[in-house]
Amino acid sequence: MNLATKFIHAGSEPDPSTGAIMTPIYQTSTYVQEAPGKNKGYEYARSQNPTRKALEDAYAIIENAKFGLAFGSGVAATDSVMKLLNPGDEVIAANDMYGGSYRLFTKVWERYGIKFIYVDTTDATNVQAAVTANTKLIWLETPTNPLMNITDIAAIAVVSKGANSILCVDNTFASPYLQNPLDWGADIVMHSATKYLGGHSDVIQGALMMNDAELREKLYFIQKSCGAVPGPMDCFLVLRGIKTLHVRMKQHCENGEKIAHWLRNHSKVTKVYWPGFEDNAGYEIAKKQMNGFGGMISFVLKDESIDAANKVLTGTHLFALAESLGGVESLINHPASMTHASIPREERIKNGLADGLIRLSVGIEDVDDLIDDLNKAI
Repeated sequence: MNLATKFIHAGSEPDPSTGAIMTPIYQTSTYVQEAPGKNKGYEYARSQNPTRKALEDAYAIIENAKFGLAFGSGVAATDSVMKLLNPGDEVIAANDMYGGSYRLFTKVWERYGIKFIYVDTTDATNVQAAVTANTKLIWLETPTNPLMNITDIAAIAVVSKGANSILCVDNTFASPYLQNPLDWGADIVMHSATKYLGGHSDVIQGALMMNDAELREKLYFIQKSCGAVPGPMDCFLVLRGIKTLHVRMKQHCENGEKIAHWLRNHSKVTKVYWPGFEDNAGYEIAKKQMNGFGGMISFVLKDESIDAANKVLTGTHLFALAESLGGVESLINHPASMTHASIPREERIKNGLADGLIRLSVGIEDVDDLIDDLNKAI
């Protein structure tokens, strides 16, 4: 099935009782049983909900997976993966990653005896060198947030399998339209569905997709036992968002490409981070495992001061200064003080995240208007 058809029809079946073409919002907390233990497949809404089931089926379909699970947020989905581990286990993670994941790892899970090793995952030998007998999970982002680094998923999958560990890929920046990590050997795919999957900046949700039935059962047990589940209205909103993912992503990519090249040619910009440049270190890998280069861009001004960055950050009108990404509207962000503020400055600088770095989530507005907005601010 081709992508457009897949995204529009994923998880959607006409309601059997009414014929409604859109999945109903089952706003209920419990379900009447015919007799004790005899029900229609639903017992209690924390464990199951028909709207959520439709979305979880859709999650599986769009990521070429057998199973999908929905969570209350992307961080909740990440937290559930961590709950597969035991004290003393080790996790190898990318040294360039979302600040919320870093905060969860260092401030929560390290307290329970989980050890995290941060390496440059763009070189598989770095990951291999970090493997020990206690390595149980490898956590990747590709492209990374916010430096857009690209990691060869297939190469890391070889390392992961050799270490008998789980490989989980945060696929939020790419979306299933551009990249399907399970096809390249990953065991779990994580999404902050708040972003491109929802697509309209109106819902908080996370997702996990996988092929292994035993892994699915473990994660489902965590999902229903710990209770970080989304409500039916949120599930409905993401189901609706997925139906237009393909048309939105095409425009995100088209606008992103034009803005990335425009920024690179701007006299006041010194560095642009975007994986679609042919001289980008990860270009060939991105070209291999992705269907496009996305609408996420970071850049640094020649004047690398915070004051210069702040003038741009507060000088745009179409690019709204806000956290998050992946909505139809364009956003501008300062990682050092916003999305990545929980990472100590020395760690940020060591990994290449400059104080003056600006991150863009390029929306689907008219690109000439977006360029004019940036030009005036810069």
